[in-house]
Amino acid sequence: EIKFISDRIFSMEKKRKPQTLEEALAQLEAAEEKIRNQTCIIKRQEAEKQSLTMELIRVNEELRLQLAHRFAKHSEKYYPNQPDLFDELEENVIPEDDTAKVNDEQIYKEEIVESYKRKRKCGRKQLSDSLPRKKLTIDIPESEKHCECGSDLVKIGEDISEQLIHIPEQIYVLQTIRPKYACRNCEGSGDEDKPAVRQMPAPKRMVEKSIASPSLLASVISNKFELHLPYYRQEKAYEHRLIGISRQDMSNWQEAVYKKCRPLEPLIVQHIKSGCTMHMDETTVKVLEYEDDAETADGKPRSKSYMWLASGGPKGKPAVVFRYNKSRSGTNASEFINGFSGYLMTDGYEGYDSALAEHDRLFPNEKITHCSCLAHARRKFTDASKVSKSKSPEEAVKMIRDIYRTDNAIREKAKSDEEIIRLRKENLPPLFEKFHAWLKEKEMHCLSSNKFGEAVSYALKRWDRFKEFMNCAEMTPDNNLAENAIRPFVLGRKNWLFTGSEEGARSSCFMYTLIENAKLSGLVPYDYLRCLFEQAADLDENSDWSKLLPWNIKITPWKDLGQW
Repeated sequence: EIKFISDRIFSMEKKRKPQTLEEALAQLEAAEEKIRNQTCIIKRQEAEKQSLTMELIRVNEELRLQLAHRFAKHSEKYYPNQPDLFDELEENVIPEDDTAKVNDEQIYKEEIVESYKRKRKCGRKQLSDSLPRKKLTIDIPESEKHCECGSDLVKIGEDISEQLIHIPEQIYVLQTIRPKYACRNCEGSGDEDKPAVRQMPAPKRMVEKSIASPSLLASVISNKFELHLPYYRQEKAYEHRLIGISRQDMSNWQEAVYKKCRPLEPLIVQHIKSGCTMHMDETTVKVLEYEDDAETADGKPRSKSYMWLASGGPKGKPAVVFRYNKSRSGTNASEFINGFSGYLMTDGYEGYDSALAEHDRLFPNEKITHCSCLAHARRKFTDASKVSKSKSPEEAVKMIRDIYRTDNAIREKAKSDEEIIRLRKENLPPLFEKFHAWLKEKEMHCLSSNKFGEAVSYALKRWDRFKEFMNCAEMTPDNNLAENAIRPFVLGRKNWLFTGSEEGARSSCFMYTLIENAKLSGLVPYDYLRCLFEQAADLDENSDWSKLLPWNIKITPWKDLGQW
């Protein structure tokens, strides 16, 4: 007997046989309807199973990627023979064909490894010749400089060793004394053109009515924004020296410096726009108190704001500027690109597309060529190689590496900008065409939901922009210039964690602007800030601030004023 118990379509034991043709057709139609319903259910379950399988693959990839980010190196260098550190379940610790005895300690196979010599730099680095040096001579007594034979010993050489001496920084109080003079005889009536009491005017200070000297301001600001030392730690350091400087005092000094030196910011932005290339990037920053609009557009409490960075300038005089904005909206990029003509390098954030579209509409005469960062595409393939057993991500990394090597060789070989462009157009297009054909082929076979599929889609979507850098000798294939400039801000954020107010975020961005531009100009940030604060005290908003830019300022040695 034939039974369909699971779906209960037929049961030869329970149901009677049809007596007429109509009954048989009705039972057949009912059975076909049940079969169709069961088929739909099976198809739906198979679709759900496939969806869950894809979700499981995605979650496993995310897990493996997070494990790699947590425990493995973050470098994108490619090591073809590096084993998978997190594929422990599929790695046979003991080989299957192991024939060692149970009690034998050598349960692993013996494998001959080719020996090699490790290139290691021996010895420490020599101390710089620019450091001042004191000499300490340790000589034998004069009585021992005579030989028993009656002759005097002759100096035949000497041994010199060096030690680096650290003298703790000195802090003292400088009292500025301004004597007052008056005439006791006429009490000033004999010389009415002059004041009765004569005294030299008080020197202008960077922060009026405060104890902060230019050197102290430079130390406090460079400690926080260059050495990532938050104000509460500096407060403790001053307490150890019995000096009462609170973190609120330092924050107030920072705000005063920002308001005083703010005329430098538009000059730096103008300098960046004067070049033919610009790199942009952005990162998050947490603000505790907002001036207004503490909610996002969808009504949720605002949890983070953004710090924007632009880097550029004429060839040989690079500059960067940091600016704070409440959101990541593409309209915030307009203040950087308006008035600029040339090549703009960014990451894959689509907000730049809307900003550039608005710019082209408002400023049709300012041509901006948008370039995309090739390193971001390589990073996605690198992440895919960490979670995929396929060799395809590694092949993509190799092809991108060939593009970089060829471009670096061109830069080393070429002697002019025109030659760089010519050699790029001769050597790089074949590499890009090979990579593009490979991507189009992989696109038809890979899943768009996994890491490798995302990397392929990312690269193809921005393909034309990857090649735009070839037309500008000063432009590089990636946005590493902006990412390297923004890294000090990210390192500092791990220490000070947040800013108290939006005005504090703006002033912090300005301090990073001053310090990073000093580095780009080859200056010690502390020396630049000290000289800036010394010379800016006598200036106002209408003064010539361009002479205080890092590439124009004259660094003067510190002067020890006053007498003990």
